[in-house]
Amino acid sequence: MTALILQLSKLFISVLSALFAFFCFYGTLRHKSKEARRFLYGYQLGVIYLVLSLAFLTMLYVKGDFAILLLYFGALLIVTGIQLVFRRVYRSASILLTNAMCYLLSIGFIIQTRLNYEKALKMLVYAAVSLALTAFFPLLLNSRKKQLRRRKWTYFIVGIVLLLAVLLFGGTSYGARISISLPGVSVQPAEFVKLLYVFFLAAMYHESKSKKQVLITMGCAAATVLLLVGARDLGGGLIFFVIYVVMTWCALKKWYVPVAGLLLVALAFPLAGRVFSHVHTRIQAWWDPLSVIDDAGYQVSQSLFSIGTGSWFGTGLFQGRPELIPVVEKDFVFSAIAEELGVLPCISLILICLCCVLLFFNMAFEMKDEFYRLVSLGLGTAYATQVFLTIGGCIKLIPSTGVTLPLVSYGGSSLLATFMSFGILQGLYVYNKGKGEFR
Repeated sequence: MTALILQLSKLFISVLSALFAFFCFYGTLRHKSKEARRFLYGYQLGVIYLVLSLAFLTMLYVKGDFAILLLYFGALLIVTGIQLVFRRVYRSASILLTNAMCYLLSIGFIIQTRLNYEKALKMLVYAAVSLALTAFFPLLLNSRKKQLRRRKWTYFIVGIVLLLAVLLFGGTSYGARISISLPGVSVQPAEFVKLLYVFFLAAMYHESKSKKQVLITMGCAAATVLLLVGARDLGGGLIFFVIYVVMTWCALKKWYVPVAGLLLVALAFPLAGRVFSHVHTRIQAWWDPLSVIDDAGYQVSQSLFSIGTGSWFGTGLFQGRPELIPVVEKDFVFSAIAEELGVLPCISLILICLCCVLLFFNMAFEMKDEFYRLVSLGLGTAYATQVFLTIGGCIKLIPSTGVTLPLVSYGGSSLLATFMSFGILQGLYVYNKGKGEFR
């Protein structure tokens, strides 16, 4: 009986995930009428609740631990709370973006419950706090737009101070200094500095695009990236660098900006492997993980084994061994999903992340206000780069960078920063639609 329930559960989750991803694109590109969109968005919400119910009730049946119900009802409350905020309070918000956010967060709750109950419970608390703190963001963007674009040096100074604090007082984790330990909690300031950095670049380029302004902006961006490199947080440094290149390219509209950026990355890649021992280890593990499987390549090898074991529909919840992957709940959560839920839900997850990126960029292209256009572009670039680095590291497309998958991986700072990003983007959507500029 257990085998039958597991087979049906993973089959339905795979099919529902694929349909959710399909309607993310189909509803955006094909159906323009409000009635059609309302039907599709309602269907997506139903899929989210069904996937949550199937997964949590399956885990309850397999483990027989009724404490899982606490997480199940908590996840339902969080999803419902997000829907109420962006459907009822902000009636002009993007329902498609809201649904995509809820789906990714639901997958995060499911896989974290499977991996570690205590961390899943913490993630639930982090999500509740994040929702409470960011629910007013759309209102803030609409009421304080003049003040937001004037605070460029506030963004920069606060960001530099936070990064200096990490460099001087941060704890080392897997070769990099990325967090500061406070009473009862560990904070990763770079997650929040990333948002300040986007607002700083947008404010600088909105104010002026003179040669002097561009050089000042370049120097400030370089100082920010160098602080991250000094803390040996090269994954974070790469994200900040990509944000700078994309925002500068779109602000100045010069073809040589992305070309110069690609050349710098190409030069920095081998240099980082020589200077930083943990980067050399990751490059070695990426190049041939099986040759060093007992040491540097163990994490990547186990990730690949997990993905291969899962096949299209997965082994079923609690039927795999994703816990063999070190730091699986953070950097390699994608591999755990592939093993127990299957490659098909993972493909759907990638497509849903891609849909979010397209929504961010489409919002930027439709925005007539330059400052907000650059903000949307920067946040979209940050999200896209982070997703690429995380999934690319799991499937051995690129060396592992120690970056988490937004809304899915465990981590309070990452979750709050992602909620803030989505809240800002929803605020931009409401602002743009209210101005009658969104087509």
